[in-house]
Amino acid sequence: MTPTKAMKSKQPAQTQDRQPGLESEMTPRPESEGDDYRAADKLRGCVALVTGGDSGIGRAVAILFAREGADVAIVYLDEHEDACATKQRIERLGQRCVIIAGDLGDPAFCEDAVSLTVEEFGKLDILINNAAEQHPQESLLEITPSQLERTFRTNIFAYFNTAREALKYMRPGGVIINTSSVTAYRGSAHLVDYASTKAAIIGFTRSLALNLADKEIRVNAVAPGPIWTPLIPSTFDEHEVAKFGSDVPLGRAGQPFEVAPAYVFLACADSSYMTGQVLHPNGGEVVNA
Repeated sequence: MTPTKAMKSKQPAQTQDRQPGLESEMTPRPESEGDDYRAADKLRGCVALVTGGDSGIGRAVAILFAREGADVAIVYLDEHEDACATKQRIERLGQRCVIIAGDLGDPAFCEDAVSLTVEEFGKLDILINNAAEQHPQESLLEITPSQLERTFRTNIFAYFNTAREALKYMRPGGVIINTSSVTAYRGSAHLVDYASTKAAIIGFTRSLALNLADKEIRVNAVAPGPIWTPLIPSTFDEHEVAKFGSDVPLGRAGQPFEVAPAYVFLACADSSYMTGQVLHPNGGEVVNA
C-alpha cells in the first residue's frame, strides 16, 4: 500500500473487548509495510529490542529494522498470534527474531526481557520503548488509583526500567527511541492519565539524552498522531473508531508503515547529530515541539 492508496482508506465501525487488541480481528488490518520503501542496510549487524513489537507501530518498526539488516527481539503482553506472525515475517526477511511475552508493568520482567535479548543475540544496540495502554474516562473523578497506577506502570515506568537494564549492555553508538504521542502536546480531554504519561516520556527522553551524551548513546522520541493499530478498536466505541483520524489535516488515520521510517532514521547513522529530539508523524497537526 502506498501513501496515496492509504489516503483513500477508511476504517468501519468496530470494537474489540480487551486491550491491547489483535490485528487479526481488525478490518481492514493495519498496513505494516509500504510498497515504496527501499532498504539500504542501514542497521546491518545491529540487535534491536522493540516493546509492543507484535502489532501496530511496533510490528512495522520491527519489520523495517529487519529489512535494514537488524536482528530483533519483540516484547509483548499475550497476543501470541500477532507476535508469531511478526516473527515469521522477520525470519522470511533473513533475520533472527525472538519473541518474549510478559507484563512490562513488572520491573522484573523489564529486566528479564533485556537479559533474554542479550542472551539470545549477544548484545543490544537499539532499544525501542513503544508498548502502551489507554483507558478513556469522561471525568478525572472516574480515573481510579488502580487505573492511574496501571497506565503509568506500562507507559512510563516500563520505559525507565527497560532503559536502565539496557544501559548495562549498550556501548557507544547505542540508541534509545521512545514512543510518545501527539497528546503530549495538545492534551486529551478523555485520556488525561494517558496523555500525562506521554508528556512524561518527552521529559524522560530529553533528560536521558543529556545524561547519556558523554557516553555517546543517543536518545530520541517519536510522537505519532492517530495511527490505525489494535489499541484503537480495543479502546474506543464503534462511533469513535469509525471517525478516528478524520479530524487531522490529512483527514484520515495513518498506517503503521507511515510511522516506522521515523524510527529507522533515528536508529541509524543518518541521525548521528540528533539526540533529545522528537519527530512528529501526525497527519499535519501543528504542535509546539
